[in-house]
This record gives sequence, C-alpha cells and structure tokens, in this order.
Amino acid sequence: MARARSMDTGPRGHPYLMAAGIAAGLVAISAGVNAWLAKRAERANPPMGRFIEVDGIRLHYVEVGEGQPLVLFHGNGSMIQDFGSSGLIDMASRNYRVIAFDRPGYGYSDRPRTALWTNSAQAELFEKTLRQLGVRDALVLGHSWGASVAAALALKHPDMVRGLVLASGYYFPSIRMDVAVLSVPAIPVVGDVIRYAISPILTRLLWPLLLRRVFGPSPIPRKFRGFPKEMAVRPSQLRASAAESGLMILDAAFSRPGYSELKMPIVIIAGTEDRITDFHDQSARLHRELPRSVLHRVTGVGHMVHQSAPDAVLAAIDEAAGMQGREAIGTDWPDARGATSSPRQIRPRAASNTISESLP
Repeated sequence: MARARSMDTGPRGHPYLMAAGIAAGLVAISAGVNAWLAKRAERANPPMGRFIEVDGIRLHYVEVGEGQPLVLFHGNGSMIQDFGSSGLIDMASRNYRVIAFDRPGYGYSDRPRTALWTNSAQAELFEKTLRQLGVRDALVLGHSWGASVAAALALKHPDMVRGLVLASGYYFPSIRMDVAVLSVPAIPVVGDVIRYAISPILTRLLWPLLLRRVFGPSPIPRKFRGFPKEMAVRPSQLRASAAESGLMILDAAFSRPGYSELKMPIVIIAGTEDRITDFHDQSARLHRELPRSVLHRVTGVGHMVHQSAPDAVLAAIDEAAGMQGREAIGTDWPDARGATSSPRQIRPRAASNTISESLP
C-alpha cells in the first residue's frame, strides 16, 4: 500500500499543476504572437505626422492647412486616422490650420504609467504642447472622450480656447455596466496579462460587432476601411482605452461643476441615435445647462457623427468660428443663419471624402 501511494505522488498526481503549466505556456505564446502582430502593424502603418516632446512625453500629431488653428482630439480607442478617414481633416484644412493629435497611449503617442491620465491631466499636457507649437486662441474639437479633454482644456486654460466644438461627448456621470468590463485590461499585472494574451484576439473577433455598435444605426462608411484596425488592437493601445473607460464616470463627475464657467462659444453636435453616449442624457442636457451654447442634432446618426456626417461637423466648426467676438454673458448665441441657440435638426448627407492624400 505504501508503495502504491508513493507511485501516485508523481506528475499524474498533480493534474492542476500540469493544466496551469499548459495554460501559462499558451498565454506566453499568445502574448508573443500579439507583440509580433503589434510590431507588424506599426511597420505597415508608420507615423503620418510629426513628433513633439513635452515634459519627456513624445506626442504624435498631424498639422495641415493654414489659417485659424483648429485642434482635434479623437475619442477612446481611436487615433488620428479616424479624423483622416472621415475626410474632416481634408475639408477643414481648406480654411483652418488643422492640428490633430494622437492622445496619450494612442497611435504613436506615449502614455507613461507613472501618471493617471485623466481628462484634466491630458488638458495640462496639451496646453503645454500647444504653447510649444505657438498655438493660442484656437478652435478645439473633441469627439467622445476627446470632448472631455477639450472641455477640460477650456476650463483650465480659457485663454487657449477661442471656441469649443463638442461631438458625441460624455459629460455627466451615469450608470454604465460596461465600464467594469472594459476597464479590466488597465488593472496592473492581471490586466497586463489580459491585454497581451487575450484582449487583442477578443477585440479582433468582436470588431464587426463593435463597429456596428459605435456607428449604428448609420452604416459603416467604406472610407473607414482606411482605419488601421491592427494598430487599434495593440496591447499598448488597449491599455489606454481600458484606463479611459475606467476614468470616464469619475472624470465626468469632477468636470460637471465647472461647465457653467465656460464662457467661450460652444457648439454641441451629436447623433440622435447614439448608442454609446445617450443624446438626451448627455449632449441635450449639456445644452440645457449652457444656454449660450448651440446644439446640433444630427438625425438618425449614431456615435461616429464625424464619420457619418462630416459636413455637419464642419458646419459646426464654422459656426463656432463665426460666433467669436460676441458677448457671452446674458445672451443667446445665434447660429450662422440668425436663429437662436435652440436645437437644430440636421439630416446628414453622404460624404465622398477618402483618406487624405495630403497628410504628411
């Protein structure tokens, strides 16, 4: 009997250890493959713009056009190519000096783990960046999470912002069941394993579903094929996206008390069928709290309003530019056609713009 027991103490007596070893090996292989795919994606999609270093952080940006500065901040999980593929950079550069950034952790911009990259922290970084670029008194457009950064920049440094265009933003805290799941890859150690070994594979598998959700009910435009999916599923970018998902409710809660201090021209634009940030709970509500703002409803369009209706977004930019110089206190902002700041319905037109050939 004793001999039989001693025989059972071999490897067969530890099936869980064997399973754990196999799992660890598979995780290591998956992480290695995903790291290789990330490098391949970067070789296939080299930087399209320039780099600037601010406080030891390297930021990637595209600058094109001449005229009044127009700064573009993309949303969560995105990068410069989102604005490029929409045609908005091409369209706006005819009249503006367009400066589009990869926000920290996206595209080719750094995101040091030594800092908590709230909307306020990003606003401080971009304030220094814009001053280094010689930019002041700019029009600033932010989409989705980028709208939070744009608003924070305007609150903290109003001298830098001549006018705001806030597109499909998240401005007020709400119950978001998806936040807990989406923010897991940002958790130290455990999240690192997930974002290297699991998240890239899962995101690739779910990519068509994710696009239908963010674009819906609008169709996904053919021009969006130019968006580099493989860059978006790199572990580094997935971590940035997860971290911002975890911060969005808290950032909105801290930002909300300051909205009334925004005195510059503000144009709010969003799709009425947005499935990511509810139009009525977010954009329409912000307009009610900022009676001097202008609200553009884009009928039947989802979260990606700049992709589905770039003409409407460009009109919002032009409107913010045209509102400059008006007294902000105690008046309603008229739109370009003399109407008051009440919400306006816009039906998007199909855009034929392709990815910009003029991007450096």
